[in-house]
Amino acid sequence: MEIAKTVVELKSILDSRRALGQSIGFVPTMGALHQGHVSLMEQAVNENSCVVVSIFVNPTQFNDPNDLKKYPRTPEQDLELVTRAGVSVVFMPTVDEVYPTPDQRQFDFGMLDKVMEGVHRPGHFNGVAQVVSRLFNMVAPNKAYFGQKDFQQLAVIRQMVKMLDLDVVIVGCPIIREADGLAMSSRNMLLEPSKRQSAPLIAKTLNEARNKATQLSVKQLIDWVVSTINADDNLKVEYFEVVNAETLMPISNWKDAPQKVGCIAVWAGTVRLIDNIVL
Repeated sequence: MEIAKTVVELKSILDSRRALGQSIGFVPTMGALHQGHVSLMEQAVNENSCVVVSIFVNPTQFNDPNDLKKYPRTPEQDLELVTRAGVSVVFMPTVDEVYPTPDQRQFDFGMLDKVMEGVHRPGHFNGVAQVVSRLFNMVAPNKAYFGQKDFQQLAVIRQMVKMLDLDVVIVGCPIIREADGLAMSSRNMLLEPSKRQSAPLIAKTLNEARNKATQLSVKQLIDWVVSTINADDNLKVEYFEVVNAETLMPISNWKDAPQKVGCIAVWAGTVRLIDNIVL
């Protein structure tokens, strides 16, 4: 495995790989890697001759400076996981390497980034688009891999690729969960013990919601999910919305969309957790 810390080093490595006819798979991460990331890497390794993983905590996607400051960083552990997964190249740039000058670009995603996460984290998806488009330019991958836990992010990135006419296939990968159902996230390691004990209620409630969707109206289901999770004093729902899986617009009737997804954000103390389920 090779480690690159500059764009020049990265491009030199990848140019030699391409000269050998190797396809490039890419997994962008912010580090604090877990088994969910490993599943992305393993799929990329299975589908490409050369796999690049970036480890970079992107400041432009944090609307809360404290959230950026406390975001977990575990570089030594990350490198161990990446090595075991069979990754070819790790890209670990500094902020100045990724942003030698400030990125002033503003992306217009229509309503895709205005709902759900967009309401509660203004500017977040613009920052995601800034860094992912820059990384795509640096890596020039054939395929890039993203987890479906960040359902809205995946939709925004697909739209960004269309808008910028980028020659990369975006691969969405299934949510990986802990044994108790909690969706894997780098933020899970920040949970206090009592909050960690309560957190699996989120996935449990979403699974039950899938079954109840045939018996309740959309509004009734939303109310039931929110009240069920909020009944636990360790958890507080920020939003639960049932949306059209393609447009991400909220629906009020089950017939309003062919494919529907329930998306949720929950505060467990000071840690914010997201999850979703196809209904």
